[in-house]
Amino acid sequence: MNRRTYILVLLLVSMITVFGQDQNGTYSFLNSTNSARVAALGGTSIPIYDSDIQLTTYNPSLINSDIDNNMALSYVDYYRDINFGTIQYGKTFEKAGSFVGTLQFHNYGRFYYAEENGYQDGSTFTVSDYMFNVGWGRMLNDNWTIGANLKFAGIQYENSSAFALAVDVAGTYMTSDGWCLSLAARNIGYELYKNYEGEHSKLPFRMQLGMSKKLEHLPFTFIIVYDNLQKWNLSYNDPLDLEGNYDPLSGQIVEKSKIDKFAKNFFSHFVFAGEMNVGKNLVLRLGYNYGLRQNLKTPTKKGAVGLSYGVGIRVYKFNISYSRSEMHIYGSPNYITITTNLDSFKKH
Repeated sequence: MNRRTYILVLLLVSMITVFGQDQNGTYSFLNSTNSARVAALGGTSIPIYDSDIQLTTYNPSLINSDIDNNMALSYVDYYRDINFGTIQYGKTFEKAGSFVGTLQFHNYGRFYYAEENGYQDGSTFTVSDYMFNVGWGRMLNDNWTIGANLKFAGIQYENSSAFALAVDVAGTYMTSDGWCLSLAARNIGYELYKNYEGEHSKLPFRMQLGMSKKLEHLPFTFIIVYDNLQKWNLSYNDPLDLEGNYDPLSGQIVEKSKIDKFAKNFFSHFVFAGEMNVGKNLVLRLGYNYGLRQNLKTPTKKGAVGLSYGVGIRVYKFNISYSRSEMHIYGSPNYITITTNLDSFKKH
C-alpha cells in the first residue's frame, strides 16, 4: 500500500470514529434523492465510475475528466405540491482536476396560517430548502480516485431562515476487470447560526460503502450498497404495534428473537440494484431498498414499497432518465433527469 492510499484509507476510517452518531433533523434534505438514475438504483450512493454527472453529488470520488462540459437537469414530482429541482455542470482542468457545480432547490408548497382554535384568514406562507455544492475529484493512479464536496445549505421557513456548511469526502478503488468499490462520508459540518432554541442543529451525517461489478459477457452491472455505516440499529420502535408484536389473547408483548432482530438490522442497511444496457440507446434499471421497505410499509398492504425502477434512453444528443420509487402504497415520486455534453453542439 503506497503512501497516498494509506492516507486515504486512514482519513475515511477516522470519519467513522469522529462522526459515528446518526444525526437526522433539520437538514435531512441533504440526503434526499434528486437524480432519476440514483432513484432507480435504490436511492443512495451508487459506485459506478463513468461519465454520468448525476452520481457525483452523492459520491465526489466519481468526478472524473469524462464529465468535462457535461450538464444535467433533474426534476422530482414528489407528493402533492412538493417538488425538487437540480442543475449541474462539470468542468475539467488539466492540473487542478475535475469540478462539478450543483444547485438544488426543494419546494414544499404553500401552507395556511391558522390560529390555535383552527381559524384561518386565507393567508399563506412557503417553505423551501436549497443547497449549492462544489465538488472536486482526481485520479491518483489507475486504481484509486478521491473526491470532496463543499456544500452550502439553506432553509427558508416563512420569515425564518437557517444556514449550514458541510463537506463530503470519498474514495473509490477500481480494477481492470470491472469491479468498483467506494466509500463515502457525507454531510460533515455544522450549522452557521444557533436555532430558536439557542442550539446548533446537527447535520445528518451518513457513511456508505458500495460495490459494483460490470459483467464481462453480459451488458449488466450489479450493485450492492451498505448504507448508514455510522449506526447499527435502524429499526423503528412502533408505539402502535403495527408489526404485530402484541398478543391479543394474553395482552403481552411478544419479543422477537435475537436472530430476528439481528437479521432485520443487518439487511436494513443493504440496497441491491442493477442496470442492463439494451443496445446503445436504452438502459433498464431496478433497485431494492430493504431498509426503506421496513420503515414505510403498512401492516395490511405492503405493496411494492422499497422497489424502484427506471429507464434511460438516448435521444439525439440527450440522455433522458426516468424512474419511480415505490415509497408508499398511496403514492410514489417520479424522477426525470436530462443530461448532455455541451461540446456535442459545437460545429467541427
